[in-house]
Amino acid sequence: MKILLLEDNKRLSNLIIEALEEKGYKVDWFEDGKVALESIYNGYDCFILDINVPGMDGLSLLKELRVMDDKTPAIIISANVELETIKDAYVKGCDEYLKKPFYIYELELKLDKLCKKDDDNLALLGDFIYDIKKEKLFDDKKDEVKLAKKEILLFNLFSKNIEKVITFEQIEQYVWEGDLTTNENIRALIKRLRKKLPDETIISQGGMGYILNIINSTFAHKTKLFFSIKP
Repeated sequence: MKILLLEDNKRLSNLIIEALEEKGYKVDWFEDGKVALESIYNGYDCFILDINVPGMDGLSLLKELRVMDDKTPAIIISANVELETIKDAYVKGCDEYLKKPFYIYELELKLDKLCKKDDDNLALLGDFIYDIKKEKLFDDKKDEVKLAKKEILLFNLFSKNIEKVITFEQIEQYVWEGDLTTNENIRALIKRLRKKLPDETIISQGGMGYILNIINSTFAHKTKLFFSIKP
């Protein structure tokens, strides 16, 4: 589990990092909001954001994040207890607001509630499995299918957007980690990954983007029904 921590108090940051790493979390620490902004699409499973930090405050960073990602949990940690600030944080898309000072255990509980996935596996067509935690793909014989870094990032993006279309812009931001690329490069990546998967696992959505066709999803049911009744 990979977490972005934005906090300019070094002592508090060290306490948080030590506690979370003991629980198996990987924590990337930032003191400056603008620097953190450059890294928000690097495959994080949860965001912990202080409000009053240099460069860009945590609420502005959260607003930027929610433009492209409305699903990854975000926890605000702040000494600001004004009602309007708390309301603004929730309006901008935070999932929890933790008031300082707090016990580290409180933060751990909120992380366990928000950020731990109920199921670490994506059940794909043809008995393929993608292990989200280990970032590994297995075929119907349980043999590992080797994935390149960008293919892993693409699977992680799909896992955060089950039954949702991921757009070319989202793929560019997340998989290319903020670097510019072209739609042709994205299509080439999709083509390479499709060769490693059963047919109809990744479905094009009319030039808008792509959706992952997983077992027991609403989309998978509709796709199965469509193919069963077409002439």
